[in-house]
Amino acid sequence: MTLENINARNILIIHGPNLNLLGVREPNIYGNVTLQDINRNLYKAAEDAGVKLDVFQSNAEAELIQRVHESMSDGTDFIIINPAAYTHTSVALRDALAAVGLPFVEVHLSNVFSRESFRQKSYFSDLAVGVISGLGAQGYELALMYAVKTR
Repeated sequence: MTLENINARNILIIHGPNLNLLGVREPNIYGNVTLQDINRNLYKAAEDAGVKLDVFQSNAEAELIQRVHESMSDGTDFIIINPAAYTHTSVALRDALAAVGLPFVEVHLSNVFSRESFRQKSYFSDLAVGVISGLGAQGYELALMYAVKTR
C-alpha cells in the first residue's frame, strides 16, 4: 500500500498500558498532561479536520489485540498507536497490526533512545509508516496531522 492510496477518514488512536496514569506517573519523564487532556485535544483536532476519531486505551494486551482486530471491519482507515511497554515485548500485538494491514504511526511520549537500552527496541517500528518519539503529547497531534494529510 502506498501512502497515496490512504484515505484516512476514520482514525483509531490506541493507548497502551499505564497511559491512563499520565499526569501522575513519572511526570519528570512523561510530563503533567493527562490522557484526558491528550484525547480532548485529539478530538478537537479531528473535528477541525473533518475526520472521525475513535480512542481506545487498555492495560491488557488481549484487549489491545482485540481492538486492532476490530479495526479490520469497523471502517478504520489509519491507526495511531502508543504501545507503551508492549513496544518492547509484544510480538502478539505486532502480529495483530501486521494481520490487519492498516497503515499506522507509532508514537512515544518520551525519547525512547535516551532511556534504558531495553526501551530502544521496538517490535512495531519496521511495520509503521512512521515513528514519533520524544515530543510528548504533541507527538499524537503530529501523527494525526500526518494521517489527515494522507487523505
